[in-house]
Amino acid sequence: MTLLESLKRYTTVVADTGDIDAIARHRPQDATTNPSLLYHAAQMPAYQHLVDEAAGVAAEHGGSQEEMAEEFIDRLFVLFGCEILKVIPGRVSTEVAARLSFDTEATIAKACKLIALYEAKGIARERILIKIASTWEGIRAAEQLEKEGIHCNLTLLFSFAQAVACAEAGVTLISPFVGRIYDWYKKEHGGAEIPPDQDPGVASVTRIYNYYKKFGYKTQVMGASFRNINQIIRLAGADLLTISPELLDQLEQTEGVINRALDPETANTSTDIRLHLDEKTFRWMHNEDAMGTEKLAEGIRKFNADARRLQEYASTQVGSLTSC
Repeated sequence: MTLLESLKRYTTVVADTGDIDAIARHRPQDATTNPSLLYHAAQMPAYQHLVDEAAGVAAEHGGSQEEMAEEFIDRLFVLFGCEILKVIPGRVSTEVAARLSFDTEATIAKACKLIALYEAKGIARERILIKIASTWEGIRAAEQLEKEGIHCNLTLLFSFAQAVACAEAGVTLISPFVGRIYDWYKKEHGGAEIPPDQDPGVASVTRIYNYYKKFGYKTQVMGASFRNINQIIRLAGADLLTISPELLDQLEQTEGVINRALDPETANTSTDIRLHLDEKTFRWMHNEDAMGTEKLAEGIRKFNADARRLQEYASTQVGSLTSC
């Protein structure tokens, strides 16, 4: 048995890539994308037909260069999502632009548009997760979307306050970033490696998982942003784990058995009490977490930078058509 086969006994494996061939090779249940992954995938000759189709639709849509670029990105996300859904049995996560992270109404509008584009392609909304940053405004948008039957993946999640608020909002899925949490604490400790059994990213996801299971929340926990397979092994049993192709390769090429680390039966030993967060309490609790505050802000900036790069690429693609 390989480590990947062993992991799949306890945890739903998600491919963290826009490369459809890599997804097909590893046979995950779900897949997730973001502007950076999509930008890299769009450069591959195998997907040029998707780029051409998105550019053509955007050019027909018309408007300013910026409006056509935005339309191109929306269409490209959906086209890649549709292709990914052909090779996986589960769901694909499609991201709302990071620049909308503090705008509840705009996030809802963008999510509804993406779902409408998928449904026009014959894809049921049950197979889509709308990916939204875990700001207070993003969580409120997700709460409303869930009531409308649009399922959400709350990303850039670092603090316990974010996790509690997401569970109370009834979101489908959260993506706590294991590797980025580890990076922050490693830097705080002068760059020294942290022993695997003291990994703060693993500890954060473990705490959230136990809290959710202890109090019966249905929100699923999907660990994300891994730096090594040790982090993955120590979170075996999480509802889902989204893993890069490089780490999936390591797991698939290594023989061995992974023991379950997270289990609903042991979650009751959690010492956390149940919390109820209004906006003021959420903002204060999140603010008191220096790592969570810094990494959320940095993550939104990075996601937005990736989106701008994709938008620049979109402008060149649409511009080449409109100038003809």
